[in-house]
Amino acid sequence: MAQENDIKYFVRVGTTDLDGTKSVRVALTGIKGVGRHTSTVVSRMAKVDEYALLGRLDEESVNRLRTAIEEYTTKIPAWMSNRPKDVYTGETKHLLGADVTLANDEDINLMRKIRCYKGIRHETGQKVRGQRTKSTGRTGKTVGVSKKKAGGS
Repeated sequence: MAQENDIKYFVRVGTTDLDGTKSVRVALTGIKGVGRHTSTVVSRMAKVDEYALLGRLDEESVNRLRTAIEEYTTKIPAWMSNRPKDVYTGETKHLLGADVTLANDEDINLMRKIRCYKGIRHETGQKVRGQRTKSTGRTGKTVGVSKKKAGGS
């Protein structure tokens, strides 16, 4: 075990700098595409104590975490992946890091291109998932009832 003062404040896992002052379970959620459940599964796959501080882990444990995140997609069932059926390839994937943002942008661009309802809503900047828009989600200048001027008859 490391000394009380000996803590790494930033631990590089994948393409992300994680907070070393948090537990492994919480710190792994800093990677895009890794939630609480995924972080628990990854820490158990790597045989690392999920409640230990990430900055106090030895280099071997951190390397096991890195390999577990890389192998995560191949070792989980299809229902646990964040992209169960890719639009272009049809295969099951679990995207991490910048790939999540890129895939989301590609999906929105595809919806715009095929001119589906959700794509048109994205284009116009309106709410997409059926929320009410009469009173909420207003942007731009305020439009409403204005008082009459006091100087009239």
